[in-house]
Amino acid sequence: MIDLGPWLDAVPTAVVERLTAARRVLAVGHENPDADTLGATLAVCRLVELRGATATAVFADEVPPLYDFLPAAARARMDPDPSIDYDLLVVSDCGALDRIGSVVARHPALFERLPRVVIDHHASNDAAGPGDWIEPDSAATCEMVALLAARLGVPLDLGGGALASELMAGIVMDTATFAHPNATPRTLVVSAALVEAGAPLSDISRRLYRSKPAAQLRLFGRALDRLETAAGGRIIHSTLLDADLTATGSTAPFSEGIIDLLAQSDDAEVAILFKEAGEGTRLSVRTKPGGVDATVLTGLFGGGGHARASGATIGLPVAEARRAVLAEAERLVAAVRR
Repeated sequence: MIDLGPWLDAVPTAVVERLTAARRVLAVGHENPDADTLGATLAVCRLVELRGATATAVFADEVPPLYDFLPAAARARMDPDPSIDYDLLVVSDCGALDRIGSVVARHPALFERLPRVVIDHHASNDAAGPGDWIEPDSAATCEMVALLAARLGVPLDLGGGALASELMAGIVMDTATFAHPNATPRTLVVSAALVEAGAPLSDISRRLYRSKPAAQLRLFGRALDRLETAAGGRIIHSTLLDADLTATGSTAPFSEGIIDLLAQSDDAEVAILFKEAGEGTRLSVRTKPGGVDATVLTGLFGGGGHARASGATIGLPVAEARRAVLAEAERLVAAVRR
């Protein structure tokens, strides 16, 4: 058996105490859910329910079909259950509380009154409440929740391996199948424990990174066709328009993965994808180790994330957002010496 004991001191006692005392938990992840926020949130629900308590998994947006393979994805709701008097809010994988999305605006009194636990690995997260656990060195929030499960004495093979599968999905997604530099020795040990507990690593990796519908491939083609460079090739960028989704028969989640494709550029220090979002623009940024800190660039526009991968939402049309962001990106790239 793989022993996670050496890393369990990382789990704050306050998080354990709040979870074990709660009877009716509202577990939420970020809007436009991905594998890490889904896996962590669904896993928290399992940990709570194993003790006989009640838990509801909520995301402001529908779960993309890509994640239908997760054992409990179908239980996710877009709003809290009005019949439940919740006594704890658990927020997973939200770099800032506004990342929870529109569900907060629909239920402001509920979110305001609930005591909370925040579990997150984004360096830009400044949550500092007594039940908040922010660990920027963790590769994924699912890595943290796996340690939480072990600290609570919950077997990782809970649900016939379902818990392990949900947690492994988040780690695979946020490390790009262990290709990113955020995968640490602890990440690998936790992942090995999840595989030992029944997580089908190769199948999860295939589903998340090596299996795409034709519509998504057509969308990727549009982004690649618009590929541009700046700063003498040290910045690579592309743009996706709402019309591209319609033309290719795609949905917004199909754009996941395009930025990582751009980031494969040999020469570029910074890769940027501009995505039209109604009247505004979504910004995804990837940077090379030892160069531009992605959170510095996105932070200028109200965003955040990690040093190598970050994002923001800008209240400007794509053309204006592109001009503003590229100007700042060029300034930051000019300071990088290799």
